[in-house]
Amino acid sequence: MLDYLKTVVPSQLLAERGSNLVVINPGSANIRVGLAKQDSPFSIPHCIARRSNQLPKLNVQDQLLNSQVTTAQHMEREKAYDVIASLLKIPFLDEEVANNSVPRKMGRVDGYNPQNTRKDGAFTWTYTHVKDLNSSVPQGTESKEPTLAELKFREVIFGEEALRISPTEPYSLRRLIRRGHLNISQHYPMQQVLEDLHALWDWILLEKLHIPHQERSLYSAILVVPETFDNREIKEILSILLRDLRFSSAVVHQEGLAAVFGNGLSTVCVVNLGAQVSSVICIEDGVALPNTEKTLPFGGEDISRCLLWTQRHHQTWPQIRTDILTKPIDLLMLNRLKESYCEIKEGELDAIAVVHSYEDAMPAGSHKTRLTALNVPPMGLFYPTLLIPDLYPPPPRSWFHDYEDMLEETWHIEFPRRSDMPDGLYPGSNVGLQMWDNYPFVSMKPKKEEKVGLAEAITSSILSTDLQRKLFCSIQLIGGVALTGGLIPAVEERVLQTIPSNEAIHTVEVLQSRTNPTFVSWKGGAILGVLDFGWDAWVHREDWIRNGIHIGSGRKYKDSYFLQAQAMCYINS
Repeated sequence: MLDYLKTVVPSQLLAERGSNLVVINPGSANIRVGLAKQDSPFSIPHCIARRSNQLPKLNVQDQLLNSQVTTAQHMEREKAYDVIASLLKIPFLDEEVANNSVPRKMGRVDGYNPQNTRKDGAFTWTYTHVKDLNSSVPQGTESKEPTLAELKFREVIFGEEALRISPTEPYSLRRLIRRGHLNISQHYPMQQVLEDLHALWDWILLEKLHIPHQERSLYSAILVVPETFDNREIKEILSILLRDLRFSSAVVHQEGLAAVFGNGLSTVCVVNLGAQVSSVICIEDGVALPNTEKTLPFGGEDISRCLLWTQRHHQTWPQIRTDILTKPIDLLMLNRLKESYCEIKEGELDAIAVVHSYEDAMPAGSHKTRLTALNVPPMGLFYPTLLIPDLYPPPPRSWFHDYEDMLEETWHIEFPRRSDMPDGLYPGSNVGLQMWDNYPFVSMKPKKEEKVGLAEAITSSILSTDLQRKLFCSIQLIGGVALTGGLIPAVEERVLQTIPSNEAIHTVEVLQSRTNPTFVSWKGGAILGVLDFGWDAWVHREDWIRNGIHIGSGRKYKDSYFLQAQAMCYINS
């Protein structure tokens, strides 16, 4: 089998074995889903809106959060801005620059960003009505355009359409994942979250992948989960995949590990820059090192919020009511502006842009304006007090109490190194399966958020390993924020400055991604799925429904080291 792996072309292998494998990579803002044979996944906003009889207008169900900025936070934010301004050689926050008193080093007026093309088009409101098939229309009066009496509200609206619902419509908008966890709170009960998750994913399978219910048993699911997920969350989602969506089998992989295989690497520090969470984890020879894991509670959406604050402070934002909390369509606009115009570079960076106002079901208004300090918001990754992330009410801690870890914690097992192993045993040998039989019981690992910037998190993560010199030159940026212009040299410079002087490290290098950073983990999940010829780590539907996982069962559903070794052999061949 390994001989076949060494001779087959990757695209051929994906085409042969990927037609019945569905790869699912859920995130806080978007979910990426597709068949393993596809070149790229569908990326769909991870939210759902349900019609409400009680609510006269749009209600964002998870808005019970702390979005108020305290005086202390505001002072810290202004201080962070001035530190960044000094680094970027631009005026301080409240510094008045007289005309022509200082030679201006202007950025291109079109806000050039090599990674993105500018998009100035307005979003349109979602049409929330459908024809009521039960309505009685007098014979002979049918018209092409249904009358108001023939229409009824759509009961459920999914994805981006849910974010574009007018504030005047009677819907409850729900985001399924917040800051890397299921969005469970006293105001959004677990059962409701899971029902909405099932409804959205079922819609994606039907409408995007065209897999009807009666054919689901012919497909298997590869679940690529964020490092932030806890065991209970993984189990609940596995139950949805196998019991409710009726996949025949499923396997779980972590985003960081999948990213390594998505880019054809083996030992690397993976920096995942998502919409609401950033995380760092080091991978050695295809095995995740959990003591290196760092979670930072900020991401791309926080940069978008900071962009709005910066423009309002400089009075460059039009006099319009932009409110990303109660009008999700405004967040879509800000995300687009950020992706089109924000980048990290020295000197003043302004751009002429079109900003849109969205008011109560009226057509979008267009406002041409000159945005300023566009290089400041993305620097909040290194100075997070600039971002001031919103605080979401966490679920009760009892939610996370569990007895088994869904992911194989290979870091607690002493694997033989290449030099210690007999010829022919590395990689692809049975050593992983032997260790599988003697797998030790391990309690759940805690998930804690770090209160540091990105450079400190990367440095701390790598310094906790024995591969410091190699990992500092093998940093991989993934996630949508990784597309930010100028971010790679900024990470290299900031990390190098953060390394303690007593460490003999003089070079930091971020590797260029071979795959689009936005979905490299999804692609890695597809590769891991098609390479698993043994199916050792897969959970089968009947077995899961009948037994699940319980203490003393002796059965573990985990990523197997053997599977990783197979994949490493394929990649390095």
